Amino acid sequence: MSSRPNSIRNIPWAVVRDGTHRRHVYRRDVDLHLKDGRIVEITPAGARPSGPGEVTIDGTGMLALPGLVNIHSHPSTEPGYRGVREDHGVPEQQMTGLMERLQAFRLGDDGRQGAATLAYCEMLRAGTTTACDVTMPFDGWLETMAQSGMRFYAAPTFASARWGMAAPQTVTWKWDEAGGLAQFEKAKKVMADAEAHNSRRLDAMVFPAQIDTVTPELFAAGRKHADDSGRRFSTHIGQSVVEVREMIRRHNMTPVQWAASQGLLKDDTVLAHCILLDDHPQIGWHTRKDLDLIAEAGTSVAHCPQPFARYGLAMDHIGRYRANGVNIGLGTDCAPHNLIEEMRLAIVAGRLMSEDIRSLDTAGAFEAATFGGAAALGREDIGALGPGMAADIVLVDLNHPLMQPARDPLRSFVFHAADRAVRTVLVDGEIVLKEGAPVHLDPAAAMERVAEAQARMLRDSVKIDYANRPGDEISPLSLPMA
Repeated sequence: MSSRPNSIRNIPWAVVRDGTHRRHVYRRDVDLHLKDGRIVEITPAGARPSGPGEVTIDGTGMLALPGLVNIHSHPSTEPGYRGVREDHGVPEQQMTGLMERLQAFRLGDDGRQGAATLAYCEMLRAGTTTACDVTMPFDGWLETMAQSGMRFYAAPTFASARWGMAAPQTVTWKWDEAGGLAQFEKAKKVMADAEAHNSRRLDAMVFPAQIDTVTPELFAAGRKHADDSGRRFSTHIGQSVVEVREMIRRHNMTPVQWAASQGLLKDDTVLAHCILLDDHPQIGWHTRKDLDLIAEAGTSVAHCPQPFARYGLAMDHIGRYRANGVNIGLGTDCAPHNLIEEMRLAIVAGRLMSEDIRSLDTAGAFEAATFGGAAALGREDIGALGPGMAADIVLVDLNHPLMQPARDPLRSFVFHAADRAVRTVLVDGEIVLKEGAPVHLDPAAAMERVAEAQARMLRDSVKIDYANRPGDEISPLSLPMA
């Protein structure tokens, strides 16, 4: 079979766009007709006969979905933390392990390339066709993205400071303003290289690393660069109590309020995480205006529930953000890079925090993973199946035991089967996942590289950790060795 089919026929269930509305609906027994990387028509099954030489995918027994849009991820590092970060946290830092890990662990460029390959495979197997990759750039990064066959937004980070520690209860900021400016110049070149790549599937995003590690001057330069270049703008914000307390100490206002005062919040801004607002139970600041500032600016939020749930932290709550008019997209942040699991956890965490089953339902979570992500990226051609849309298509096996009975296949997909039932993925009309396996990537070789890099990372932490601890002391095994 050609890697670029002309049609997918005899699909019993499809999730398609409802006209021009930002809403998905089911259609039964349809054919999808493709041309030049686009969906040109959706017809009743068999209504249009096959033409001479037409290449067809048999959609019998499949659920057709639009490709998922992951607007925040760290593919080049997070697979290297597998087995390390799941139970890791620092009680003295309100349970987050973020600062301790980043001051103690360095994966190395060879390991990062392998990690990116593994993460891209995870994304494809979970039906993601567009992703934002947030990282410090390394040699081969853009080529690995392009090789995957996915759409990517390269977000090379830059910062004026690194986190350090003096004790478990003390986080420090090690400032190097000249180094931050140099990183910004490198990021600008990488972004230009991404947009000029001959794959035509790479874009770029301006990404000052964290709200607390970038000077006001560098933030202003990054914001201006986004305005001048027409690129989206993002940063990590509201992701730890340590960060929020530090920004209040510096400016007597919350991170969101400071970002608004600096002109960083616009309709092309994507706030990564943005969980700890002024009225969050773990913050309890005296104001109640952060959510209104985000909504008034038309700013989007990249919600990644899994890494925070591991620390005992959750957004309060996703239904409240959406009801206030905030556009919510979903990201994975850490491994596994499985946006289906993030949808499920967003639903459950929203209901737990709100004590209300109406906080988020399956349709709302799927909307965030498709329309919400597309809107955050300023895209009108992805995140839905409809005429004129990009042919980014996911085929899910309805005969998988976890998809049965298929009364409501989207619920079965999100709550039960997840990536286990994903069979085929197309991006721009090209098959990039076939029978559950990535077409262009080699995960086996990548696994070996990541395992070696992780072993070095854990061994070498004694050289850079504030207390010179080996990695196995910072993150012990879940069970003792006999």
